[in-house]
Amino acid sequence: MGVVSVRPVRRGEVHLVSLDPACGQEIRKTRPCVVVSPDELNAHMGTFIVAPLTTGRHAYPFRVACRFAGKDGHVVLDQLRTVDRERLVQRLGALTAPTQMKILGVLQAMFAA
Repeated sequence: MGVVSVRPVRRGEVHLVSLDPACGQEIRKTRPCVVVSPDELNAHMGTFIVAPLTTGRHAYPFRVACRFAGKDGHVVLDQLRTVDRERLVQRLGALTAPTQMKILGVLQAMFAA
């Protein structure tokens, strides 16, 4: 598995992340994930909070519709994971600012309830 260089990892970036091993209903495989942890945390820790992206069509309440790399899908906020830098395989890009704001709004609603 490749390791992302020591360049800063920023909120809103999409990285290819190795999620295995996984258990039960956890999303598995190596797949795109968006970094949702704040930059202040990302700058000082070797771990990042990420949410997987899926092209599945199920629009569950805690999933945010997105378009990335020419594909429609969802950010799966009900499957948040904390991952070590070693699991980051490759930086793929970033989600749009409006999509990032929707993600933050849903996260706030999830944890404030």
